[in-house]
Amino acid sequence: EEVERETAYPDGKVERVLKNGCHLIFFPNGTWKKVGSDGKTLTITFFNGDVKQVMPDQTVIYYYADAKTTHTTYADGLEVLQFSNGQIEKHFPDGKKEITFPDQTIKNLFTDGQEESIFPDGTIVRIQRDGSKTIEFNNGQRELHTSQFKRREYPDGTVKTVYVNGQQETKYVSGRVRVKDKDGNVIMDTKV
Repeated sequence: EEVERETAYPDGKVERVLKNGCHLIFFPNGTWKKVGSDGKTLTITFFNGDVKQVMPDQTVIYYYADAKTTHTTYADGLEVLQFSNGQIEKHFPDGKKEITFPDQTIKNLFTDGQEESIFPDGTIVRIQRDGSKTIEFNNGQRELHTSQFKRREYPDGTVKTVYVNGQQETKYVSGRVRVKDKDGNVIMDTKV
């Protein structure tokens, strides 16, 4: 671009005004700033390679050169971080966070302490504030983990529960109930 005028300042800063209306400001430490002809678009290239852009809609895009990470902050408060390994984090204004991992697993962190992970195979894991966990498998099976037991529910209606003391209880759709002790010995079996 053609330079309309150039001004050198005593502190070593140099400002160039281009004919298209852009301003370029060069600092002695190697940092430079470009102000777009609209006066609203701003790009600062820091001496360490970081780049900060401010867009007319007040979106701020900051690229961290060493970490190869981009942090975008939108005017509505949404923040998006994009990491060099492909991980993307969204931080919502209400405090919710959504993380998409390189393998496309999505983890949601809610403001009330609950978590939800959605795996590429369709499995969904939900963790409540009390630490209990629900796992929904893509084959229709479901598991519930609490401090007292682990329970698996099968699509045919069978429910198998393993308690912390090792005892196992299986309830079948037919009404049959089988209970085993911690060593796997049957201690009750109601055959229907």
